[in-house]
Amino acid sequence: MFESAHERRLDMKKASTIKYDQDISELKSEQLGVGVRGKYFKHFTQGSNVVVLKPEIQKAFPTSEAVNQALARMLAFAQETQSLTIRSKRTSRKRAAV
Repeated sequence: MFESAHERRLDMKKASTIKYDQDISELKSEQLGVGVRGKYFKHFTQGSNVVVLKPEIQKAFPTSEAVNQALARMLAFAQETQSLTIRSKRTSRKRAAV
């Protein structure tokens, strides 16, 4: 008369849509059509930042996170150095004018 919570959950589950390898028919090469070399190359290069590192650099920075940290620090240092250089040029001009 009364259904258990487990039985209700089983009734509410969707039927499995998993297909097993033996259930899928293989395509013949004629059905696949002709491949086009480089079809997605432009799209891939626009959405990807793949960089090839020299082996000695790869040893020093083994993960993309390590590379990103090093580059971020170098960029911050370069920006800080640039702002110091700009300030010192301004100061030296003022001194020269006085």
